[in-house]
Amino acid sequence: MVFEAIRAENSCFDMDQRNIPRPRAKQRSVHVPRQLIWACAGGGQRCILLLTQTVRGDPMHAIDVMTSEVISVDENATVPAVARLLAERGISAVPVVDKDNQVIGMVSEGDLLHRAETGTERRRSWWLDMMASTNKLAGDYIKSHSGRVKDVMTRNVLSVTEDTPVADIALLLETNRIKRVPVVRDGKLVGIVSRANLVQALAMTIDEPPSGAGADDRTIRDKLLTELKAQKWAEVSPANVTVKDGVVHLWSSYLSEQEKRALVVAAENIPGVRRVEDHMRQVGTTLLG
Repeated sequence: MVFEAIRAENSCFDMDQRNIPRPRAKQRSVHVPRQLIWACAGGGQRCILLLTQTVRGDPMHAIDVMTSEVISVDENATVPAVARLLAERGISAVPVVDKDNQVIGMVSEGDLLHRAETGTERRRSWWLDMMASTNKLAGDYIKSHSGRVKDVMTRNVLSVTEDTPVADIALLLETNRIKRVPVVRDGKLVGIVSRANLVQALAMTIDEPPSGAGADDRTIRDKLLTELKAQKWAEVSPANVTVKDGVVHLWSSYLSEQEKRALVVAAENIPGVRRVEDHMRQVGTTLLG
């Protein structure tokens, strides 16, 4: 999946041009996520569970899940001070900001992994050292020996805005193999979204009653058929989906257990569904007797 909104010139994951509805005012009620989807980034990477909507069906954005009270450091902070900060606060990274609170880098545990103080500086075999440029070797030396954050931090940090959908954030974290992303407003740091934030949002859905419990059977069936029609993996005839008293009955055939489970999940997520009855048969099994 390609992130068309990533701008190479400023490394900002900016979604403003997708005409996404603006988030609610700051003094708004907390939304509870309900809509979940599976998405694959391609390239052989794992599929991930994305939280995309609140219980009212509103798209979830960074502002709905981000941590607002962000710990940050100055580029002139010392490496030992940052290491103590990470250890004492139980966090794995901190943004680096300038005097205007604009993000200029990120210091993570990975940036402090190879240090001279602990005898873990990067070591290569002699032939790799011969092949490495002097510029690369000098850079490695600075990163493992310098006592200043500005020399060890990761630059060109990806960031998102408060309006960025959480589905895009999840894919951004997965495809770039990062654990967190700063949230900026007019270039200034206002929050951070981590994988933990997405997991916490998912945990909020537990034991929440489904919305629209009074939905009639026809509405439930129409919504389910619309959802399945939008999925490339779903080839279900409308005749194989029936709803009675809020109970969805699935009669279609399926190719794999994953496809079968996905059909059930799709039905369970429709507002008003009380339960799902699985009458499905795998392709190739007899339908007689």
